[in-house]
Amino acid sequence: MEVQIRMWNKDLPTLISPWIPILLGLHMHFSWATTCPEECRCDRTFVYCNERSLTSVPLGLGEGYKTLYLHNNQINNAGFPLEMHNVASVETVYLYGNQLDEFPVNLPKNVRVLHLQENNIQTVSRAALAQLLRLEELYLDDNSISTVGVEEGAFREAISLKTLFLTKNHLSSVPIGLPEELRELRLDENRIAFIAEDAFENVTGLELLLLDGNLLMDEGIAPGALQTLVNLKTLSLARNSLTVPPPNLPAEFLVKLNLQDNQMNEIPLAAFHGLHRLERLDISNNQLQSLTQGVFDGLHGLRQLTVRNNLWLCDCDIKWVILWLKSLPATLNVRGFMCQKPERVRGMVIRELTLELIQCPNSTATVPQPTLLSSSTAESATQTAFTPAHSRPTPNPSRLTLPPPTISKDGEQRTNAPVDPMQESLRVSFVVLNGSCIQVSWVSTFTVTAYKVTWVKLGHSLITGPMQESLVQGEREGITLTNLEPKSTYRICVDPLDAFNNYHPGDDTICSEVTTKSASFHSGDNATGPEQATQQDPSSPFLLAGLIGGAVLVVLVVLLSIFCWHMHKKGRSESSKWKYSRGRRKDDYCEAGTKKDNSILEMTETSFQIVSLNNEQLLKGDFRIQPIYTPNGGVGFRDSQRTNNSTAYCKNSVPESDTCHK
Repeated sequence: MEVQIRMWNKDLPTLISPWIPILLGLHMHFSWATTCPEECRCDRTFVYCNERSLTSVPLGLGEGYKTLYLHNNQINNAGFPLEMHNVASVETVYLYGNQLDEFPVNLPKNVRVLHLQENNIQTVSRAALAQLLRLEELYLDDNSISTVGVEEGAFREAISLKTLFLTKNHLSSVPIGLPEELRELRLDENRIAFIAEDAFENVTGLELLLLDGNLLMDEGIAPGALQTLVNLKTLSLARNSLTVPPPNLPAEFLVKLNLQDNQMNEIPLAAFHGLHRLERLDISNNQLQSLTQGVFDGLHGLRQLTVRNNLWLCDCDIKWVILWLKSLPATLNVRGFMCQKPERVRGMVIRELTLELIQCPNSTATVPQPTLLSSSTAESATQTAFTPAHSRPTPNPSRLTLPPPTISKDGEQRTNAPVDPMQESLRVSFVVLNGSCIQVSWVSTFTVTAYKVTWVKLGHSLITGPMQESLVQGEREGITLTNLEPKSTYRICVDPLDAFNNYHPGDDTICSEVTTKSASFHSGDNATGPEQATQQDPSSPFLLAGLIGGAVLVVLVVLLSIFCWHMHKKGRSESSKWKYSRGRRKDDYCEAGTKKDNSILEMTETSFQIVSLNNEQLLKGDFRIQPIYTPNGGVGFRDSQRTNNSTAYCKNSVPESDTCHK
């Protein structure tokens, strides 16, 4: 017996140890089940008390739960019992969409993430945040928090706070006393008009700052306000009223800078100085017309530049931008450089501009306007309009203004290039042959190795076709451009190739805009220049409207005719069917002539006419069947006498005379 007891004592721990985890799990399961509030639903570590029209936090919340959902209720400030603060296991609380008007107290002491959006919170006290020493993320969007409603240093009490969202509130300045551990601060969609020098004095670890949609102006940002944010990576100042970028931007780690939707009309040369790590820059939707040359030179890490919806003026000051864009590496994506002025290049992509399209008013040579030639001399315009040759000087970057085209007696359009009296002349003429061909011819008094002829179709404001080019040997004096579209405007340029096989775009280049004839061309309709290229016949819209209206009218008439024909045919077919007096059905005629109904029933087809008799005649059984004569001939009638009291009957409709029996 003693031996058995010793054996049991030795094996007892071995027998109990497998059951310990099971017993502990059952204990925790039943303990949690008993501590779930009656108004809520509990599932593992989650407590669902949301959307239950609660006015206070339910009592009876036990340990073991980590996430508490209380959003979309009617909880007010008095609805937080003291015992809730002692629940140590809860780390995330959702309280958005309630009726709080001040920052709540007695929240779980170990909460790390707190959602308080879409309430009516107006005040934030130091005492409330001093209870949340482990709070890391605080979301206060869509409330009514003002600058005076935040107690000074209130957010600093949350010593672990790293993320603070204050979007869509009523702040007029940056809250004083932000926590030192803060990494992300969102102050967009407020009324901030001033940022003090020491606003971010202690927040040296801040990495993201959003100030979009405020009332900031140039003088509203203190010169050194942003300079202390040495670790800042993202800065957004969109939708404000800045006319220049803010000074002293944090340069060491800044990666993304948003300045869109402001009123900037210039960018100083040193505005982005030192931003070597900047990768994304957005200056869209401003009032910029030009940029200072070299403004982007220090941005070695730039990967995306967005400049769309500005008032870019494509004149001489934009030339450096064209060359800069064409020299960019493939790793840099630039979006939005598009001409807005002057009208002749409006809508054209700046990167695709050629230097000869750029107007330089200060350097444009003054050329006298040629006199329009009479019909007798127009044919010889090309041969008589150039100046004798001189020794050719070094190419000058200035460009000559093109004269208007002339019209020959046969209706052909000719555009003659002007002559600079200080240089050797290159005379080019453009003759429209028909709707698809333009003859380009030239005369040069200096030696030319080859000519490069380029042409592109123009639209109302944009280049609408691909640019094409052709190389012509120097001994030739012209080329015919074929396969052009009728009644279209083309910009044609002729570039001479010098003895060193080099082109000098903008030096000796001669360009003109020429309009082809229409497909059905008449001499009286000839266009006189590029100004008429985009002009449309004012009667064409009315003609189109008339054609459409006529087609619609014809279709309606046809449909109406079909409808009338169908109704007429249907009426004829129905008129040949049975007709009954007093609206009877087809089967009712079998009852006619009986005691039930003594009315007259008439079948109007080529058949019989049954005339009901009076009661005495019915009793005697005498009646008469009289055939109705057909239109093509009659049939004799017979009187049939019946001696027995009987009645004619019919079980079905009677289309023919032999379907009814006695």
